[in-house]
Amino acid sequence: MLGKEVVIIGYSGHGFVVADAAINGGLNLMHYAEITQSRYNPFNLNYLGFEGDKNFNGWEKDYEFTLGIGDNNLRRKIGDLVISKKQKLLNVIDKTASITKTAIIGNGVFISKNVSVNVLSEISDYVILNTGCIIEHECKIGKASHIAPGAVLAGNVSVGENTFIGANSVIRQGIKIGNNVIVGAGSVIVKDIDDNLKIIGNPGRKL
Repeated sequence: MLGKEVVIIGYSGHGFVVADAAINGGLNLMHYAEITQSRYNPFNLNYLGFEGDKNFNGWEKDYEFTLGIGDNNLRRKIGDLVISKKQKLLNVIDKTASITKTAIIGNGVFISKNVSVNVLSEISDYVILNTGCIIEHECKIGKASHIAPGAVLAGNVSVGENTFIGANSVIRQGIKIGNNVIVGAGSVIVKDIDDNLKIIGNPGRKL
């Protein structure tokens, strides 16, 4: 028996990936919310309107919600909106992901295909662990951060809030990365990173 009807907020690009994983995982995904109605609707979902409108009626229904937004800051804003409306915010975890039973996982998290999350890791609210990334033992990922495809976080790595770790980056064990950081694709990080920095290269250096 299918569960409650689910609404995805954000229905393009990254949202399509989330929708695919949600449906394959057995969620009863029926609706989407966007600023305007999508011209491309690969999963034949019903358009509910824009969640930011005063007249959005999705809050009045017995729905559950998930996030299809890839941008860190917007994802956090919408996640907080859903919670403020006293709605249930679901995680979407692809069936191919390998998640240790000892992991702590928050709300509104998306874990994509072939992701590995190892023992005693902590994944905070609204985090994206994108395709094929590796989160090794005892890592901590802060709220609304995004670990891009193929990135590798060795053991005991700490990532702050609203931080983006680019595709195929490698973070050495024990490294601490601050809030609102951007690590460029393919970077190798061997030193701690303070808040609000952009880092690229091997070894990583400030832009």
